[in-house]
Amino acid sequence: MFFFSKMQAAGNDFIIVNNLENKFEYSFKLLSKFLCDRHFGVGADGVLILDNGTETKYKMRVFNQDGTEAEMCGNGIRCFSKYLYEKNILKKNEQEIETLAGIKKIKLIVEGNTVVSVQVDMGKPTLNFNDIPVYCKDIDTYLQIENLKVHPISIGNPHAVCFVENVDEIDIERYGKIIENYKYFPNKTNVEFVQIKNENTIKVRVWERGVGETLSCGTGACASAVISNLYKSTKSELTVELRGGNLKVNYDGEKILMQGSAEFVYEGEMNI
Repeated sequence: MFFFSKMQAAGNDFIIVNNLENKFEYSFKLLSKFLCDRHFGVGADGVLILDNGTETKYKMRVFNQDGTEAEMCGNGIRCFSKYLYEKNILKKNEQEIETLAGIKKIKLIVEGNTVVSVQVDMGKPTLNFNDIPVYCKDIDTYLQIENLKVHPISIGNPHAVCFVENVDEIDIERYGKIIENYKYFPNKTNVEFVQIKNENTIKVRVWERGVGETLSCGTGACASAVISNLYKSTKSELTVELRGGNLKVNYDGEKILMQGSAEFVYEGEMNI
């Protein structure tokens, strides 16, 4: 029998699998593709594996719908932290969680025994093309892809941020696929389409690598906030409006702090 938890953060939904006892004989790639299928599986944007860490006690592994493993997931780690706390695995208001993008420091806002909000120290953004990575020697701040100016950035995973007049009118499936698979991104990329509402607020639609359009993306919100701050003179603390809800992102020129909620949807079990 296989047990799991279904969770969501700003509409970005995940299946959490506890692998602390290392009992799974399945390929996580194949397991994730099966579980994420919304018709024949549970249905989710991704799968989060709770594993034993090597640098900290607990490690989060992230698998996309297509089975590829991602370095980091901003919405996912908020769900993961709430799961650790409310399942009495790590009953601490401050946590350190190992990811492929490094150790992330978490602060939980708790009322009673319920985590009502989670703040994540996302670290420093990476803007150097070689480190994102982006394979392009001609320029180092943006790429011109069709009629869009695309700003590459890494928040532990690759992103491409594009400013548009109205995010609701963008053909996100067409442009999302083109940019995700563009020749200069060796590991493909997540894509954010950003509309500047005012100096305190941006509106974002997200095309996630290996998934397609999702209701939100935590690292994508951070990428959008940093690029907006650098090139559109927005404030250091921004409200990022996503289709699944709002996130608060603060970028002080060095590190990024992201804050938002996370929720349990249901617990389940299945035979596989």
